[in-house]
Amino acid sequence: MSLGLLLDIDGVMVTSWKALPGALEAVATLAERGYPRMFLTNTTSRSRGEIAAALVECGFDVAPDEILTAAKLTAEYLARHHAGKRVWVLNEGPIAEDMTGVPLTDDPAQAQVVVLGGAGPVFTHKALSTVLELQLAGVPVIAMHRSMTWSTAQGLSIDTGVYLEGLEKATGRKIRAIGKPSPLGFRAAVDLMNLDPTQVVMVGDDMHNDVLGAQAAALIGVLVRTGKFRQEALTALQRDEFGPVPDHVIDSIADLPALLAKIDG
Repeated sequence: MSLGLLLDIDGVMVTSWKALPGALEAVATLAERGYPRMFLTNTTSRSRGEIAAALVECGFDVAPDEILTAAKLTAEYLARHHAGKRVWVLNEGPIAEDMTGVPLTDDPAQAQVVVLGGAGPVFTHKALSTVLELQLAGVPVIAMHRSMTWSTAQGLSIDTGVYLEGLEKATGRKIRAIGKPSPLGFRAAVDLMNLDPTQVVMVGDDMHNDVLGAQAAALIGVLVRTGKFRQEALTALQRDEFGPVPDHVIDSIADLPALLAKIDG
């Protein structure tokens, strides 16, 4: 069986842009074995070029075109479904580089589409109230992802998904999310590797967004016990005999070469 790799970055390879133990060696080993790979991330604080540069600084050998971000996927979605419309982006981090061709505006009053990126200090009471008003007025609101938390060296921080649920309940309108766990990102990465979804292994620390989301899109899911992993959440899932569970669980990405050797056996 010829396998391809789809790797999450934050919480799997790095935390706060410091390489996790064994990550450099594991990624290098997998590259030597010749596995096709892509890096799929909901990180919206940096562009693909900036992410690649940060990973290289950590010691990884990664190129920008191997990275697929939620911002890049969102730009492609906007080009297909809202071409030419003025877009107001609420996001913590400069990502205009990944949204080339999208008419961006800094003035919410001019927005024909609202895009919510990663949460942070820009998600103020005033800004979110403006999003609510625009959504109630019929302006489409799109989210780059639906992640509930993200991992830092200081612990977990809440992310965009927490706000999405409140906005949806307040307006009675669903907000489309483009990045993980939407199948759009998984399938786009699979297509770039010219593989069938069943041949691709998705490795992540977020049980729902990374692993179960990938499995729902027909990929093989591998959960790592690093980053935002919480044993109690996995245990609760395993108690439900009728619900989905990760295909594989490993302690960290350092154990991935051995696992793939068994799967690819």
